[in-house]
Amino acid sequence: MSSATLILPGPLETRTGGYGYDRQIVLGLRARGWEISVQELDDSFPFPTAAARAHAADVLARVPDGATILFDGLALGVLPDEVEAHASRLHLVALVHHPLAAETGLDADLIVRLRDSERRALASVSTTVVTSHATAAMMSDYGVSADRLVVIVPGTDAAPLAIGSGGPGIHMLCVATLIPRKGHEVLIRALGALAHLEWRLTCVGSLDRHPETVAALRAQVKHAGLSDRVVFAGESDLAGLSRHYAAADLFVLPTLFEGYGMVVAEALARGLPVVASETGAIGELVGMEAGMEAGMLVPPGDVEALTTALHRVITDYAWRARLAHGARTVRDHLPTWESACAQMADVLQRAGA
Repeated sequence: MSSATLILPGPLETRTGGYGYDRQIVLGLRARGWEISVQELDDSFPFPTAAARAHAADVLARVPDGATILFDGLALGVLPDEVEAHASRLHLVALVHHPLAAETGLDADLIVRLRDSERRALASVSTTVVTSHATAAMMSDYGVSADRLVVIVPGTDAAPLAIGSGGPGIHMLCVATLIPRKGHEVLIRALGALAHLEWRLTCVGSLDRHPETVAALRAQVKHAGLSDRVVFAGESDLAGLSRHYAAADLFVLPTLFEGYGMVVAEALARGLPVVASETGAIGELVGMEAGMEAGMLVPPGDVEALTTALHRVITDYAWRARLAHGARTVRDHLPTWESACAQMADVLQRAGA
């Protein structure tokens, strides 16, 4: 029986796209007959405490010689010393959802430190797996050559078509943890300019990861007079999230940077048209490169462009219907988890060999 160990920071059940990817890979590999163990590190990464580093070192030391490790980059990137110490006796595969230094809101010195740290850590692994071609294009800056790089895009679960709000206005849904990188502030500014139109917005995502952002957004919404139209619903389980998708007319993701954009794929799987930032694989997902129109893309952080796009989708029913038709077309061509897990099994098998 083939076996591997997934090492990641925090609980595997954490509700973000990256952890969702990790969960699906574990489930898929086990379904293919693999023996997969999961080692959860402290959740302080990517800024680990001394205790978290010591725990990570202990976890690696207890892995037997010759074992195959799939190491989530959120932790691996800041553990170059610990990884180097075991690189000669373990088969290490990195899983990079996006480079740590690409997170928004970091000061220049921290960006340099994170980039150098992740470059050192990636030098110790045999293969680096990334989840989009956009991220793959960044890996040469981290010393990862093409022969050590594999792109395994996330799959998408099949889902029923959204029913929609059925109301006179448009119900927009944003699914993203409330942190600076997700761009909620940009979205609220854009919607503030559209207060004369009929719309409402539900934001689903953790309110605990960055309390400062949540407080600032609540104040921004109140100042703009949108408190009765914008709901911060917090984190949701799968059943609750499905209900949010089902009741939406439009999916919005104003993210400033994305490695892939799994929630966009989830929205498209329900036939929802999309307005989102052009980053990660979002352009590929909405079908722009294949000549299909399932959404409108705007430059990250561009309030004016986002306002213009939302105005058109809200006011032009025929245009919105055209995008919805494109979304229903795209949903039949979304990548599958079966394919992603098959590719990962091949990567781990070759690494262990």
